[in-house]
Amino acid sequence: MSNRKIKRLGIMLVISSPSGAGKTTLARRLLQEDNEIKLSVSVTTRKPRKIEENNKDYIFIDEVKFKSMVENNELLEFAHVFGNNYGTPRKPVEKRIKNGKDVLFDIDWQGTQALREMEPKHLVSVFILPPSTEELEKRLQSRGQDTLEEVSKRMAEANSEITHWAEYDYIIINNDIEKTLEKLKAILISERLRRVRQVGLIDFVRKVLN
Repeated sequence: MSNRKIKRLGIMLVISSPSGAGKTTLARRLLQEDNEIKLSVSVTTRKPRKIEENNKDYIFIDEVKFKSMVENNELLEFAHVFGNNYGTPRKPVEKRIKNGKDVLFDIDWQGTQALREMEPKHLVSVFILPPSTEELEKRLQSRGQDTLEEVSKRMAEANSEITHWAEYDYIIINNDIEKTLEKLKAILISERLRRVRQVGLIDFVRKVLN
């Protein structure tokens, strides 16, 4: 009895932050260290970067395909960011949630808002704040993925994104990546234990009482 695993529903865990605040690193580490959570691979109309792989980092599609997916209600959420379209395919997410597996989303506040409207019961949202704007700009410049002009654009966008912090369930200031990761894990463990998600509890308690 004590070793019996109680059936639960999965979690849609959203991690959002301004570009450079650490969400991608945190998402990668969490996926490496927790085998019950899997990244939701978004579709996007933007071109892949050199280090990105199709169907792993993103599913790269054209505008025609994206429009078709929107019209056929195949996306849980979609948004227009930095001149490109992004969206979350519906079927893979719904299947994992039903089977008690968690899904990780690396999306912005627009996508989070859309997910909350669609699936409020399963959504857990975390916003990662940088220690300061100076540190954020330093991180963007040091990663070497963007031109100076693009860094300036992302810094301008960061102010807008940060104003949405109050729409999230949890807020973590990323002063140290290891400590931030531990806090993120604690949130995930706690949310998995919520009574409403442990759908097998009724049967379990009945057996305990008999």
